[in-house]
Amino acid sequence: MNFKQRAQAGFTLIELMIVVAIIGILAAVAIPQYRDYTAKAKAGNALSSVDMLKTAVALCAQENSGVLTDCDAGANGIPANADFKATNEVSAVTVANGVIQATVKSGICGTGTPTITWTPNLGETSITWGITTSMAAADCAAVRAAVLKNSAS
Repeated sequence: MNFKQRAQAGFTLIELMIVVAIIGILAAVAIPQYRDYTAKAKAGNALSSVDMLKTAVALCAQENSGVLTDCDAGANGIPANADFKATNEVSAVTVANGVIQATVKSGICGTGTPTITWTPNLGETSITWGITTSMAAADCAAVRAAVLKNSAS
């Protein structure tokens, strides 16, 4: 018997199905992780957008011998609320008695507009910041964890 050898013309159906299954598994893992990473990056940008105000409150507290009642927006070197330029993540910021509250734009964590609040804790030689947020843990666990990660409270 003389069988002719044929050159393989392409992939078999099973080979193609295996490739599609592998791509599907990778996508099922990668897409939720990508969403978490982008949300965490937005949370980081929201946190860093108020660093200038945290520095101003710390200087106000130092210059007023640890008294925070005069550390309000528009007074004692702290920029006025209207002077804060909205970012892609934060729409507005208020400062009262050294407490900074930022209103986060919708889309970062669900559809609402949650807030992040920084409360200064004055120590002997340093200032630490307690961070709280109105973000619901069930709606945006990754963003909430990123926001509260470095809280001193």
